[in-house]
Amino acid sequence: MAEMEDINLNLGELDLTSDDLTMDNVSIHIQENLEDALVQEALKAGVDLRQYSKQVEMELEQIEHVSIKDYIEQSQNIASLHNQIIACDAILERMGLMLGGFQSDLSSISSEIHTLQEMSLAMNIKLKNRQTVRSELSELVDELIIPNTMISVVLDVPVTDQQFVEQLQELNNKINYVKEQSFRDTKACADVQETLQKLKIKAVSKVREFILQKIYSFRKPMTNYQIPQNALLKYRFFYQFLLANERSVAQEIQDEYVETMSKVYLSYFKSYTSRLMKVQYEEVAEKDDLMGIEDTAKKSFFSKPALRSKNTVFTVGNRAAIISPTELEGPIIVPHTAQRSDIRYPFESLFRSQHYALLDNSCREFLFLSDFFLVSGSAAQELFNSVMGRSLTMFLKHMDSYVSDCYDSIAIFLCIHIVLRFKGIAQRRDIPAVDKYWDAVLDMLWPRFQHILELNIQSIRNTDPQKLGNLDTRPHYITRRYAEFSSAIVSINQTFANEKTNVLLGQLQVEVENFVLRMAAEFSARKEQLIFLINNYDMMLGVLMERATSDSKEVESFQQLLNARTQEFIEELLSPSFGGMIAFVKESESIIEKGQQERLRSEEGRVAQLVRGFSATWKQAVEALSQDVMRSFTNFKNGTSIIQGALTQLIQYYHRFHKILSQPPLRNLPVCSELINLHHLMVELKKHKPNF
Repeated sequence: MAEMEDINLNLGELDLTSDDLTMDNVSIHIQENLEDALVQEALKAGVDLRQYSKQVEMELEQIEHVSIKDYIEQSQNIASLHNQIIACDAILERMGLMLGGFQSDLSSISSEIHTLQEMSLAMNIKLKNRQTVRSELSELVDELIIPNTMISVVLDVPVTDQQFVEQLQELNNKINYVKEQSFRDTKACADVQETLQKLKIKAVSKVREFILQKIYSFRKPMTNYQIPQNALLKYRFFYQFLLANERSVAQEIQDEYVETMSKVYLSYFKSYTSRLMKVQYEEVAEKDDLMGIEDTAKKSFFSKPALRSKNTVFTVGNRAAIISPTELEGPIIVPHTAQRSDIRYPFESLFRSQHYALLDNSCREFLFLSDFFLVSGSAAQELFNSVMGRSLTMFLKHMDSYVSDCYDSIAIFLCIHIVLRFKGIAQRRDIPAVDKYWDAVLDMLWPRFQHILELNIQSIRNTDPQKLGNLDTRPHYITRRYAEFSSAIVSINQTFANEKTNVLLGQLQVEVENFVLRMAAEFSARKEQLIFLINNYDMMLGVLMERATSDSKEVESFQQLLNARTQEFIEELLSPSFGGMIAFVKESESIIEKGQQERLRSEEGRVAQLVRGFSATWKQAVEALSQDVMRSFTNFKNGTSIIQGALTQLIQYYHRFHKILSQPPLRNLPVCSELINLHHLMVELKKHKPNF
């Protein structure tokens, strides 16, 4: 039976009745049990599993009996604990009811607080709205109220009083405010409009009268119009008030000012120009005062005498100082003072004074118009033209009349550079008002300057050397005219270089160079031709280097011409006394170069003659050469330079002569012992000092 119970027990554990039982599951279950650590330990120990299972069941029963016994022993405590738990549940229930009451009370309080917040926000909005309304109403009332002080000041106080200016500004603000509120249909505006209109009419009347009086004061003779202009600028708000409240009166003021100042400026500049021209030099250049006109040309009985003062047509002298910064913006000429002192001026000085007055007044007037009449840009330019237009037209007519009959090219060129500098001054002052006028003047001066230069170029081109009187190797007066004129133009043109000027000067230089060559051709001897060319080139170069920069095209060109003619002259100078030796040197060098040294044996007699002749005559020849040079050249420095060049060339030829005599065919000639030592010759020549 026991074995049957064990079998039944094991079958129950296997749960053979389960629908899900399969042989695979059984195998898996058995495998899992076998892998148990206790089972594996029991199997290793060789324990009977059935016996072991029964032992386990017995131990479990014992433990169960012990547990039941303990439970019975603690039954009273368990009952007491059960009662305490019931009591705690009752207490917790009562506390839950109390907390529920508290929660209900808190919900009520939260609702009340929310209500109070909504009431507070509503009251805050009402407060802000009332404050806004109060502020706007306060501003409206303050702006609409016309204080008695304003009325009395506008009616009784002079316009020049500061109190009147302040109240006028306040009145202007009230008028603008009432206009703004009227567009919003503010009913209260109707209560003050009539009073404001009366005050405005009174203020406009007083301001109009004041400004017109200031404008009429410009018309008084000998008036310094800067004073009333400064007074108007001090009360510039008056015109602003008129412009904002009574445009017809503002336009009347502007028209009256334009008409008055237009006449004032025209009268002033017309009178000043007329009196200024009376202090010009009486001797001015005429159409016959050209470079190529001969000094011996016959003049008619009624012809004016040629210019004799330092202020000639072709010499700049100190005239160029007019464009220096100190004189350019110096005080203008006062005609009656100059007449009283019997002081005369060249045209460019009158032009500078006239146009500096124009520049100064134009700048001041443009600034005044822009500031007082509240205009800018094209409007300011148009208003300026209305004021200064007649004066500028008068200036242009005067310039056209004078320039069309002017033959003083230096004066015209200086005027061009004066305009260029004044134009720069106006640009630095940011005053564009007279830019078009400057351009118009330049358009008038440039063609005239070009025309005068072309006349001079043509006069030189047409000059006939045979009509110029006796020939002379000294610098010609036409080349001196050119040198003075060219140096003047180049020195002036350096600051504002202009390509048109350079082109014209280039044409003039070509004609002068051709003229010099034509004049030189009139001499029969080449030596005299070279002396003439060197004297003229040296003179022109000296004048140009003195007044123009040393790197100018003219200086470079004449330096090259002078060097070439000087070198040729030195050859001509050495030829009479040393020509034989020079010819022998050149011929022998050519023979040696060809490798035909043996041909030199046939020159023994010639060599002996040259050596003895040089030794006997070289000192006298050098002295004669020096005296000849000093008689021929007007410039001592140039003459000295030519002598030094000639002596240097002589030493070089003599050195080459020595070198040829050292060649095999000639080195053993007895005459070689008579050669002067080259070092001794150089020492002797250095001792030689040319003098007149």
